[in-house]
Parts: sequence; structure tokens; C-alpha cells
Amino acid sequence: MLLKNKIALVTGASKGIGRAIAEKFAENGADLILFARSIEELNNLKFELESKFGNTVYVYEVDVTNKEDLAVAFTDILQNKKKFFEILVNNAGIMRDSMLNTVKMDLIEENFKTNTFSSILISQYALKAFLRLRKGSIINISSIIGTNGNSGQSIYSASKSAILGFSKSLSKELAALNIRVNVVAPGFIKTNLTEEYQEKYNNTNNPFIGMRRMGEPEDVANVALFLASDLSSYVTGQVVGVDGGMII
Repeated sequence: MLLKNKIALVTGASKGIGRAIAEKFAENGADLILFARSIEELNNLKFELESKFGNTVYVYEVDVTNKEDLAVAFTDILQNKKKFFEILVNNAGIMRDSMLNTVKMDLIEENFKTNTFSSILISQYALKAFLRLRKGSIINISSIIGTNGNSGQSIYSASKSAILGFSKSLSKELAALNIRVNVVAPGFIKTNLTEEYQEKYNNTNNPFIGMRRMGEPEDVANVALFLASDLSSYVTGQVVGVDGGMII
């Protein structure tokens, strides 16, 4: 098992890509710390994973845009429970779209608070654990919209593109400390966030995706597993696309 005796923290873990990553990590031996806004969904996932794999799973009802939620959670994790995790997956995100000429400031703030600022703040907390352990892996989930842009998604793209610059700079800051930082950039993956696109993109006549289908959350989870494990011990500062050949 690739993650045996490791502890991983995954945000946005109750559904979609985050849930798939939690399941994949548990399958590979990791104990888990899971953040999401729905404690009911988290408790269901906790029961499922602990029953199936025998892992220890800690769950926290956290809105990643709420600094007080984060402070309470990390106080419990690092000070009370002393669970010094060595893997962080910043997955929590939203996709709120608007053309620039009609976009409102509250939508701009919502995108950046969830997609960008939360990853920066949570990474700050993670460093407290990583520096103690003298190792760590941060995996930030961006998007091909962040790497390549898309009409009508300038704000979402900007919030996800910011993750790229943050991650590359942070990887240079932390490489000498044995802490790696990488990015996964999913394409069109079948989740609740992409329901409106599934009819258009998930068919064999689709000319936009080389593999002629949308991806599954597990496709992203497999890449996250590689980046979390020692198989990627010499990989940092990289952006890995999971898009079925949409961007080549």
C-alpha cells in the first residue's frame, strides 16, 4: 500500500473529486482528516471507509472560506489530537461563471475565497505539521480552465490560475525542506460541478476531448495518489493535466 502509516488531509472531501481522493488514499493505507461543509455526508463517508479499509478517519465540518472554522479545526488536529499529517490535498472549490461585463464583486470574492485564498491559508497551517515531520506533500487541485482559460469563465480561470503561480513559487520555497508542492489540473470530470456540461462533452462524437469522453473522479484520484506517495519523491513544482487529451 502506497500510503501506509501516512496521514492525509483532504478538503472538499464529501463528494466528487475530493471523495474519490479520500477513497483512493484509504484504499492505499492512509489515515484521513476530511473537511467539508456537510457533516452528515462526512460521517457517512467516515463509516464507509473505516468499515471497508480499517483506517482511522477524522471528520470536520469546515467552510474553507471561514477563518474561524479553520482555526478551530487545526487547533484540534495539531494541538489536541497531535495528528501531524504529511499530505495535504487542497481540493475544495466552486465554479461560478459570468461574463466580465456582468460579473458582480460578490461572485469574484466567492471564487477567490474558495478556490485561492483557502488553499493558501490551509497550506500555512499544514506547514506546522510538515516542518515538524521534516517532510510533506501539498497537492493543489486547479483546472485546465486555470491553465488555458475559457470564454465566460474569466473569474473562475483567474482564481484557478492563481493556484499555479502560488504552487510553483511555494515549491521553490520548500524544496530544500523536503516538502513538495504540485498541481493537478483536471479537465471535464463527471462531478456535480459539471452536470450541465455532461451531455455536450461525454459522447463519442465530441471533438474537444481527444479520448472522446469525460473523465471520472477516480482518474484524478489516481494522479493525486502518485503525487502523495513516495513514487513521486523527486517531483515538485509540476502541473499534471488530467483531461483526456483536451490540452496537448
